[in-house]
Amino acid sequence: MAISEINVRNQFRGKIKEIIFGPVVSEVDVETQHGIVTSVITSRSIQDLDLKVGSEVIALVKSTEVSIAKIGN
Repeated sequence: MAISEINVRNQFRGKIKEIIFGPVVSEVDVETQHGIVTSVITSRSIQDLDLKVGSEVIALVKSTEVSIAKIGN
């Protein structure tokens, strides 16, 4: 399956660096050229998508809120 078009603008191509498996949900670290993007998804989805360390993926980030914190003085 290939994604030809999607409305999510924040897309980060990368490779899976680490998967921390849990009984229901798992943590997936994706190494991108902008840094590590971490996703928490169901363990079943990891199996269904056949995700493994080294798999090439696209992390799609969709948020309804962006918070800003001031650094320094």
